[in-house]
Amino acid sequence: MNILIYVNTKQSFSNSKIGGIEILNLNLFNFLKKKYNAILSNKITKKISKTNWDLVISSNDAIIFNYISSKRKILWLHNKLQIEKSFRKKQFFPIIKNNIECVFPSHYLNKETSIIYNFERRLIIPNFLKKEFNFDKFNLYKKKNIFIWAVQRTKGLDNVINEWKTSIFRNNLDAELHIFSINNQSYKNLTKYNIFFHSRVSRRELIKFYKKSKAAICLGFDETFCLNSIESTSMGVPIITFGFTALKEIIENKINGFIVKDYHELSNKISYIISLNEKKFSKISKSTFNTSQKYKFKIIKKKWIDLIENN
Repeated sequence: MNILIYVNTKQSFSNSKIGGIEILNLNLFNFLKKKYNAILSNKITKKISKTNWDLVISSNDAIIFNYISSKRKILWLHNKLQIEKSFRKKQFFPIIKNNIECVFPSHYLNKETSIIYNFERRLIIPNFLKKEFNFDKFNLYKKKNIFIWAVQRTKGLDNVINEWKTSIFRNNLDAELHIFSINNQSYKNLTKYNIFFHSRVSRRELIKFYKKSKAAICLGFDETFCLNSIESTSMGVPIITFGFTALKEIIENKINGFIVKDYHELSNKISYIISLNEKKFSKISKSTFNTSQKYKFKIIKKKWIDLIENN
């Protein structure tokens, strides 16, 4: 089968700093290359445009479908695509003019994507764990009272920091909040409250923090999937969330995380987690790990095989 995977990015696929979505693209490609001899490209070359493809899978970009010939065209959509945005990004007419199947990582993103886009069909295939997070056995690790903010969005962070300073830290002097991939220039003198900012770190370094953390905070204001949440759960680290957007599909209250209604309840839940003895925390941690298994690549790849082979 003649398959092309197209990723519109200026980053080299060998670059260690490529983001989570690019890594997903690369992981899926490596599998499809081995199984179907697929080709990966971030450019529309003359050779690509002149080839008659059996299948083209494009990540977040429909423009390529105007320039290639293919029996089937699949758009793997990771982000919201409002009508105004699609006109601005020149995505609207390529979607309308081509017979495109669209794969969404969540029901939430599917619902948020206008029915004006006349996709030939819509399918839900969840994102999957990167290979570094594919653990087969549960391990409690040696936990400390460490909590992680691992999403790259700042909405709600000020409120969390305020709760930490005024309540959580006062009642739990050994508790630490570690914030990743957020510029700390707007936040000064917070280390005295055990609040630490980290620049973008390697996945290996992030895994080290997951191993010793008791929970991760992913509020869920604007998540079309939230890779951080399944990475966290694969380490047995439950999620504290408002349960908005795609987090509603991933997090089950008291199974692999805690759904709270406001910042005060979030504060209380952190104190509750700190208060758990090892036996009780191990129970929620193991349950959290178990729910992550359905996002392993060996499970998700079967959905892609079915899509490719049984159209």
